Amino acid sequence: MAKKNAFYAQSGGVTAVINASACGVLETAREHRGQIGKVLAGRNGIIGALREDLIDTGKESRAAIRGLLTTPSGAFGSCRHKLKSLEDNRAEYERLIEVFQAHNIGYFFYNGGGDSADTCLKVSRLSESMGYPIQAIHVPKTIDNDLAETDNCPGFGSVAKYVAISTREAAMDVASMCETSTKVFILEVMGRHAGWIAAAAGLAAEEDGDAPHIILFPEISFSRDRFIARVKRTVRKHGYCVIVASEGTQYADGTFLSEAGTRDAFGHAQLGGLAPALAEMVSTELGYKYHWAVADYLQRSARHIASQTDVDQAYALGKAAVEMALAGKNAVMPCIVRGSGKRYRWSVGEAPLEQVANREKKMPRNFITRDGFGITPEAREYLSPLVVGEAYPPYRNGLPQYTRLKNISVPRKLRRRFTVS
Repeated sequence: MAKKNAFYAQSGGVTAVINASACGVLETAREHRGQIGKVLAGRNGIIGALREDLIDTGKESRAAIRGLLTTPSGAFGSCRHKLKSLEDNRAEYERLIEVFQAHNIGYFFYNGGGDSADTCLKVSRLSESMGYPIQAIHVPKTIDNDLAETDNCPGFGSVAKYVAISTREAAMDVASMCETSTKVFILEVMGRHAGWIAAAAGLAAEEDGDAPHIILFPEISFSRDRFIARVKRTVRKHGYCVIVASEGTQYADGTFLSEAGTRDAFGHAQLGGLAPALAEMVSTELGYKYHWAVADYLQRSARHIASQTDVDQAYALGKAAVEMALAGKNAVMPCIVRGSGKRYRWSVGEAPLEQVANREKKMPRNFITRDGFGITPEAREYLSPLVVGEAYPPYRNGLPQYTRLKNISVPRKLRRRFTVS
């Protein structure tokens, strides 16, 4: 019987280290050529499988695959496409099984966040009922750090490092000019329902009075009056105020301050414009001169200052995914398990996808100060080791050098084309 091939795909917003997970998957699969045949990748994620647009990763050199360790973005392309239930869109599942069967694919490695975990679980369950069982392993990835059943998520540590550094450096700039210029600086960061990224900015503060002076979390209801009062008090005391705000900051009724009224491909409300909205409040109420910035894609693509811890964990979970598949595991996710004791230690664990899919891990209340505007020592203890270590990419002529794969397609075997809606 021919060895089963593997299919790997990247999903959702990419990170500085998602390619490190890809490297872990591909290098480990190559070490087990006796058990795994080819590793095919989906061009632009699961859409590549639906369209039968598959990449032969075997055409890439060892050096190119190793170069993924220091390369940001999604090397094979990603997408935001959530498979609906079998009842709502049976055609997509039938198409996936048709493509997997045509290319002798028996292993499915899906590298993404919560929605990807849900897709992975559905494929695992439904492929067996449709007569072609697939071993589906979810490889976790999300800068939001909101996946259940893992201590932290690959991608988050590097974003946390970027946001903490940016906050510290911007604060130094503002402090040096606050006598005659900007009084308030606002940095908007990602985080729809969970304030982990905003919390990471708190690492920038080492002494009393250090920025950020205010952190806005989705977990804490926003009060305009309390916010303005805190800004005014901070400027009076320190001469300036640095605010880091999660894009998911919301009022007590659940309305996002920055909701744009549109929805993305996963059905989530699209957010944006929180920083200028907060700046307008400050200007209207207090008349202070302000500046604001939105970290946006910069925070998740900043491979030049990635966390070494994050890189190591991303690679380890990609490697573990293959090893779990070869051990006969199915519908599981390798996860990070934090060790006990003062010295930070971590290991790879295993979580069933039933406990991961469609669940969100928010900031614990004891990680947020009583006034709702900062992080506690418990949060600092949790966050600090995740940003440790510098994993610089190679540089040439002053700029980082990143790997670009050839991404050669394998020939299609199916005559029927499929349109992704």
